[in-house]
Amino acid sequence: MVSTSARTPPVEVAPRTVVVYSDIGCPWAHVAVWRLHDARRRLRLTDAVHVDHRAFPLELFNSEPTPREDYESEMDFCASLAPRAGWQRWSGHDWAWPATLLPAMEAVQAAKEQSLAASEQLDIGLRRAFWGESRCISLRHVILEVASACDLVDLASLADALDSGRARRRIFEQWDVAKTDAVSGSPHLYTPDGWNGQNPGLELDWREEAGAWIPTLLHDDATAYEEIVRRAAG
Repeated sequence: MVSTSARTPPVEVAPRTVVVYSDIGCPWAHVAVWRLHDARRRLRLTDAVHVDHRAFPLELFNSEPTPREDYESEMDFCASLAPRAGWQRWSGHDWAWPATLLPAMEAVQAAKEQSLAASEQLDIGLRRAFWGESRCISLRHVILEVASACDLVDLASLADALDSGRARRRIFEQWDVAKTDAVSGSPHLYTPDGWNGQNPGLELDWREEAGAWIPTLLHDDATAYEEIVRRAAG
């Protein structure tokens, strides 16, 4: 399932930056983002390499919310790949399961007005809130609660950006790019030297079983993320 390309994709990547196209509600993206942060920390490059999150909104591609059973059928498998990322089966009310994750992805884009560091801190906080704490991150007050725990995020500025809707357009601009051949799915990562790959380090086989697609792990190289960070660092 690894997808790489030697050509430079039509995805703009700033120096010392890793671009990540993903959906916050994608369990594979939660693995990728956690591994990327962890590799950057191990290499002591947290302040030198930034993460530029861009939306691959599955609900817009599919014209419907992603069914809860689809998420949970893959969650246990993904949790085994990155157990420290924070996972739990949904423990909230059934009616509290998010029907949309666009507001959360919009908040991540809005936080870029402050800095990429603020944006990536809010992004990983929202992923943990959803996957590890069963919180409905489509709600404004939940997003702001998560943001209040992010020391790099100015809460008042984020609230103003959300209430004005000025970051909303970015989701659809990024979706336009995600619909091209340059982006294969969630997650898809890019570095400034032109390298790109979907689900880096993972090779999977999929089989259909009782109407669900079940992954089998063929190869897993978590150190692929260290190479991604090094590429971005130049």
